[in-house]
Amino acid sequence: MAASVSCPCSFFFEAEPVGEPGMPAQDACALCAKQLARDSDVFMYRGDTPFCSEDCRHHQMRLDARQAAKAATRRQFSSATASARGHREESREVPVAS
Repeated sequence: MAASVSCPCSFFFEAEPVGEPGMPAQDACALCAKQLARDSDVFMYRGDTPFCSEDCRHHQMRLDARQAAKAATRRQFSSATASARGHREESREVPVAS
């Protein structure tokens, strides 16, 4: 009878890694959820986000750019509004000479 040899690290290769919540699965396009074939190209964006085509990747890039522009506009508006409020409050505190 032959002795079976087992690697103490075999458990590492048996289990699939558990992804973090919110992380896209590496077997489907992050935008359209199309299954990614092992023999086709995978287009990556933001480090580990897979896309099935350049079109899907560029579409996501445009969405991200639009979202970033909206966030920047909101930040500028809120800082300008806060600044304007500060000037109004300062103008109310002007002492009146008698």
